[in-house]
This record gives sequence, structure tokens and C-alpha cells, in this order.
Amino acid sequence: MAQPPQDVQSPDPKPKSPAGTDAFDDSLETLFGSVFESLTSSLVVFDKRLNISLRNRAAQDLLPETGNVAQALSHLTVEGNYVDWTGELRAIVQSRQPRRFDAMVPPEKNRPETYLEIVISPLRDQETGEAIGGLFLADDVSARISMERRLAVSERLAAVGKLAARVAHELNNPLDGILRYTNLAIRRTGDLEDPKIVEYLKNIKSGITRMSQILSALLEFSRSAPGAIEQATINKIVEDAITAMEGRAGDANVTVVCNFHQTDMPVVRGSSIFQVFCNLIKNAIDAMSEGGTLTITTDIAEADVVVTFEDTGVGLPDDADKVFEPFFTTKEQGQGTGLGLAVCKELIERYSGSITAARREPRGTVMTVRIPVRNCAAFPIEGKSGPQTRQFVDA
Repeated sequence: MAQPPQDVQSPDPKPKSPAGTDAFDDSLETLFGSVFESLTSSLVVFDKRLNISLRNRAAQDLLPETGNVAQALSHLTVEGNYVDWTGELRAIVQSRQPRRFDAMVPPEKNRPETYLEIVISPLRDQETGEAIGGLFLADDVSARISMERRLAVSERLAAVGKLAARVAHELNNPLDGILRYTNLAIRRTGDLEDPKIVEYLKNIKSGITRMSQILSALLEFSRSAPGAIEQATINKIVEDAITAMEGRAGDANVTVVCNFHQTDMPVVRGSSIFQVFCNLIKNAIDAMSEGGTLTITTDIAEADVVVTFEDTGVGLPDDADKVFEPFFTTKEQGQGTGLGLAVCKELIERYSGSITAARREPRGTVMTVRIPVRNCAAFPIEGKSGPQTRQFVDA
């Protein structure tokens, strides 16, 4: 006897997914989206027509808001040259070969210049292998570029230091001879009726002595050995620096006003402070080629000796801190090495002090030197106090 046919279930044309698979796919897509948006690298996906299909948050911050990737990249500078991004991107998509670029984003109002390492790769269809667009990937390498530049500057400074040490060594002998003949000339002028000659010779001797001290300090610095210590009050060092710059200021018709702290100032150890003050005065005079006023003020504030140099010159560049970078100069080519303020900063920092630059309104520059009193000598030396005005003229 035949058995009745049993019901046979037809196979499901679309097998059911295991329990929870759809939820897993959704969570995975969410995870990928979170990773895409969290990348610090700028990522842009574009099609064959160079229309942007997708870009993450970093790319939105880096590139302007536009639908065309070539237009978005138009503000980038590649090694200082103009790049036809439309042609470059299309060539990459068609050749199916990735390309690498080193580019720079020009500085904006609230953002400094940014250096990028860019890789642009073609995208292909997985089944047909045909090009369907491209992928733009950019990494911010500004920190690395800055470090490389600092290392390069350090190497240049090391070379300059070695050369300076050799020059200082070679100059010591002729300076010693000049000093000896100056002393002989001073002795022979004792019977002369004109006292000005003796005064001039003594000023020459003082200048040569300063030069010898600076060269000795340079040699001692290159040997990393401590040298002789000279002590003087801040007010006295300011006066000596003004006297040293007298001829230069007179040629520029500069008036110098000194506002000295009324009480005795602490003593500063070392002749390097004199070098700093001379350089600051010289820079101020150079900034006032058509005449002006330089006001030098000494004070004690918040346990620091404070000396300000305020001129009525041409002022500072937009980024004032750059003036302390080695080899940076605002002077015309051939008129400055760009090392003066960098050396000043180095010398002041040896005292755990600081030197800052600021704009003066409506015109000019204010340079401020701060040295902790605790890093000065323990005993004071009396000096002149009160405001003084000096008009430099040729003798």
C-alpha cells in the first residue's frame, strides 16, 4: 500500500542570516564610520569626474568647502611651484599608479603654515578592475619639518661657532699689540696741552679692552670653561653701552633718554650683559635711520631686574618672536646676519632670564630684558640714578 506523500518544504531562496548578523553589520558600519571620522590624516574619496564622494573631519578642516577635489587642492603649494591638479588627478586615475607630493598650506589668520605629505592613489572596481576614482590621503608633518629645520640651524650654528672661535683666537694677538701701543701713546701725551687727545686715547683703550673681553668670553664658551668675572650695576652697564654706541647714534640723529631706577641696582656678573645691551641699542638706532628717540628704563619688578629699550623706529614683523630665530633679519641683504638677537637670547637665558619683543603704539619696538635678582651678585655698587637725556653728536 502506497504511503501518502509527505509535505516537502521548498528551499528558501534567501537563507536567513544567523541571529544577530544584521545588528553586527550595523555595528561594524558604525565602527568603520567612527574610525573614518577619527583619523588624524585627511582622507578624501573622489570619482572619475573628480567630484568628492566622501571626506572625513580632518579633511574638512584642511580643505575648503567645495565639491571638486581639484578645486579643493588649488590652494596648496608643491615645492613652490604651480600644479595643475585637474591634470594630475586625472593622470593618476588613468595610470592606476599612486603619486606622492610634499605640499604646504599657506598661513592664515589663526593658523600658521602647514606642511603636508600627500599620497593620491587610484581606486578600482573589485570585479572589473576598472578605475572608478581616487583616494587622497594627507598627513600633517609640520612638527617633523620644524625639527629638521632646527637641526639644520644647529649644525650651521655649530659651524659658525667653530669659525668664530678660530677668528677670536687669531684676533687676540693684534688686539694685544694695539692695546700696548695705545698705552704707550697715553704715556707720551702727558706733556700735551690738549686734554682731548688723552681722553680719546683712553676711550680707544676702553673699547679695545671690551673687544678683548668679548673674544675671551667667546673662546671660553667654545671650550665650555668658566672665565673671569666682571661685575657692574645694570645702570653702569647701560651707560657704558650708550657710550660705546655714541658715534652710531650721532650719525642717525638719535636722542637717548635714560630712566634709571632710583635705588641701588644689583650687580650683574659677567660682561655678556654689556654685549646684549650694545646689540639692542644698535638695532634700535638702525631702525631709526631718519632720527628718533630711544628710551631706556631700568627697574626692579617681581624679583626681576627689568630693562626696557623703547624706540620710535619702523617696528616689528607680524610674527614678533621670529626676530630671535638664528639667521632671521628684517634688514636689507648684506646689512645684517640675523644672529644678533639670537645670541642675545642665548646670553640672557644663561642668567635664567628672558628677552621679549613687542610693538610700540603708534610706531616702534619695545625690547624687554628680565633677569632674576637672585642670579645677580650679592652686593650693590653705587651708580647714577634718575632720568637723563642725551643727544648724540659728533665730537
